[in-house]
Amino acid sequence: MEWLMWFSKPENTKPLALIIFFVTFIGILIYVYGSKQRGKQLESYRDIPFLDDQPGDKDDTKDKQ
Repeated sequence: MEWLMWFSKPENTKPLALIIFFVTFIGILIYVYGSKQRGKQLESYRDIPFLDDQPGDKDDTKDKQ
């Protein structure tokens, strides 16, 4: 049970939490950028907000008041 007391001290838990979050962050980066197919799929998602826009459409909300 002495190892539980080790976790109760902030000087021990802060570096441990930093290591856990860093390893998680690196894992996410490897997951996202590790596969070229997944990378291409994510790159195709960047244009989703512009798919609804039609050329020549102007949506002025100032004039509608």
